Amino acid sequence: MPAEAGTAVVRAGEDRDCLVVVWEQQAAPDREFDRANDLAEGGLISCATGTSASQYEATLSALRDAAARDSREELLGALDVPLLYIDAEGNRRDLRETDFASRDFAEVFSPEMLALMRGLDLGDMTVVPDQGGFFQLGALWLRPGEPGGRPRIVTINRQALSEAARASIEQAETSS
Repeated sequence: MPAEAGTAVVRAGEDRDCLVVVWEQQAAPDREFDRANDLAEGGLISCATGTSASQYEATLSALRDAAARDSREELLGALDVPLLYIDAEGNRRDLRETDFASRDFAEVFSPEMLALMRGLDLGDMTVVPDQGGFFQLGALWLRPGEPGGRPRIVTINRQALSEAARASIEQAETSS
């Protein structure tokens, strides 16, 4: 599909443009930005996630800033709780606000995860219908809590982050 098409059709009784459906849920949609940035790896952001590219970009900008300042309060405020956390060995656990003692916070928001967050770019996102958008092989997943809303972090996967780092190193070595 050409990028200038910018939208797809979703069936909801009648054919409707996904962006129009999303914009109906927003007080002040950024139509120009959304049309120009709706296409992501895996499909259209609006159709796959139920919100707009501008909502994702607002979240990504806030995460970049919070990670750059290592702002515990802002990072925790970006989470959808319970957060699915997958450690470096692949062990899964649901974390709640009370689980973020110093150790858990430092483990979840490791220097590597903060580095990933500082470099988040909408163009690097992959979307999966009804699951949200992800970065770095699934190291970080975001999903809106409501149609048209701002996405929140739903999964942090340290195992995927390590795999993405290894893949990046291997790719750099083969490119040299």
